[in-house]
Amino acid sequence: MNKMLTAIVLAGAFSAASVLAADVQESWDKQCAKCHGADGAGQTAMGKKLKLKDYTDASVQASFTDEEAVKAIKEGVKEDGKTKMKGYADSLSDEEINALVAHVRSFKK
Repeated sequence: MNKMLTAIVLAGAFSAASVLAADVQESWDKQCAKCHGADGAGQTAMGKKLKLKDYTDASVQASFTDEEAVKAIKEGVKEDGKTKMKGYADSLSDEEINALVAHVRSFKK
């Protein structure tokens, strides 16, 4: 009986992880890829204009903490008094934001 319960719990966890992976990809595609690119390299027209960081670069990845990334996603990014990226605290849950940070980390080569 214990093995059955464990199997059910694990199946539920894997299913939730799959849904979250699909959700994070959808969030990335919808809100981030236009500027950061599908691969996180920032080589889109808008990414080049904004001089975005290349998240495939290990040194760029090492230059910020997960907490800093969470803050940027939640609050947005301003530079020279101008909004460079809007915040998503109102439209994404903490779980979704943490998943996006993990997604950004997955770009590192």
